[in-house]
Amino acid sequence: MTLKIVLDPDAGTAPYEQLRTQISELARSGALPVGFRLPTVRGFAEELGLAANTVAKAYRALEADGVIETRGRNGTFVAAGDAADRHAAAAAQEYAEQARRLGLSRDEALSLAQDALRAAYGSG
Repeated sequence: MTLKIVLDPDAGTAPYEQLRTQISELARSGALPVGFRLPTVRGFAEELGLAANTVAKAYRALEADGVIETRGRNGTFVAAGDAADRHAAAAAQEYAEQARRLGLSRDEALSLAQDALRAAYGSG
């Protein structure tokens, strides 16, 4: 299996974020199966024409999100489980609790969350 990543230099998104997003989506969709070994930071950077620090930053973000796991010298692998769902649910729970503490009504909190989602995903 070959990891197909396409970076758009004209996009308004940083290369590390494009890389992070694409790997995350591939892992979530199952296109990258659990246990799939990702390329080394240096090798992947060379393949993509990026600085090693850019790939390392994407890998760190993916690991923080629970999408990948590093097993020392054995390499970096797609992690098991639905880490993205767990992280999103925890963030949503934290938001809901904070909105309630701030005295927002359910409708106000929902409206603010929807505005944030539109800003992040676009209005479509």
